Amino acid sequence: MRVGVPKEIKNHEYRVGLTPDNVREVVAHGHSVLMETGAGLGISASDEEYLAAGAEIAATAKDVFDKSEMIVKVKEPQAVERAMLRPDHILFTYLHLAPDPEQTADLVKSGAVCIAYETVRDTHGRLPLLAPMSQVAGRLAVQAGAAALQKANGGLGVLLGGVPGVAPAKVVVIGGGVVGAHSIAMALGLGADVTVLDRDVNVLSALSAQFGPALKTVFSTRASLEQNVLAADLVIGAVLVAGAAAPKLVTAEHVKKMKAGSVLVDVAIDQGGCFETSHATTHADPTYIVDDVVHYCVANMPGAVPRTSTEALNNATLPYVLGLADLGYEKALKTIPGFLPGLNVYKGKVTVEEVAENLGYEYVAPEVALG
Repeated sequence: MRVGVPKEIKNHEYRVGLTPDNVREVVAHGHSVLMETGAGLGISASDEEYLAAGAEIAATAKDVFDKSEMIVKVKEPQAVERAMLRPDHILFTYLHLAPDPEQTADLVKSGAVCIAYETVRDTHGRLPLLAPMSQVAGRLAVQAGAAALQKANGGLGVLLGGVPGVAPAKVVVIGGGVVGAHSIAMALGLGADVTVLDRDVNVLSALSAQFGPALKTVFSTRASLEQNVLAADLVIGAVLVAGAAAPKLVTAEHVKKMKAGSVLVDVAIDQGGCFETSHATTHADPTYIVDDVVHYCVANMPGAVPRTSTEALNNATLPYVLGLADLGYEKALKTIPGFLPGLNVYKGKVTVEEVAENLGYEYVAPEVALG
């Protein structure tokens, strides 16, 4: 199979779909790889390194799309990229379709087979291709929040960990999954006063056992959520409903009542955000202020640390890339455990129930679509 990797064009996105090491693996399986020139520069991987790994170099993204059967990316295809998709293409990347009607419409129109990293599951029902970026985003959320709390950036002007004689900042993490756990680890490591809210007692028990008495665990109700959000200096939204739009847990009324200079970091923004006042921002202009509360809502947070993020993502995606190339998409989706839920759009049909429901499409189960 001919695998194409275009250069990412989303604002300040420096990651790349395949590292030189993974190109070498794909080539060793008998496939060819076509890289757009400069695709790896964001991770300091030159065209020469890709050539040495066995790739070919294309002058433009159009060349990559025109000459490839499978397109491997990181972020959702932008409008100009979606226009280059064909019915015989396999697209393998993050999609996050539920809050993105324009992208969904274009992918449906393209007739391509579109497989999303974020809805692939493993044998335990977990999300193995979302997890590495969730780990990165969870850790970055604390760094971003700490910076936003600085007075020059619109924040309260408090140090996350405080100093002897001065109390640390109060950090509230909403959601105890992968993002939440990594946010907690970073915030506690910096000496903050950390509380996590979740509606799953088993999750809270596991986090309590992992972090001990330094972490406060609270069962999430409307009352407990409001109480803790209003007392917080930094709130990290770490809520995920796989394939669906994130629930709006922090309302505009909550934001109006929060401390002036407090900070909201919405890690769920890729799925529409879990704060009612959230809208997507970029690394070029990451924050904005609503009712004196600083909002950080960058939709591709891991793109800020592309070398770490690309290596972590490639470690997870390589087996699936090889499966698609070696077996073809039909056999790969049907035989690799947990891969079938990754199919989001198949030849004009929406194959994720939550996306179909949110955006008004007829839902076709992936196993039905594949026949």
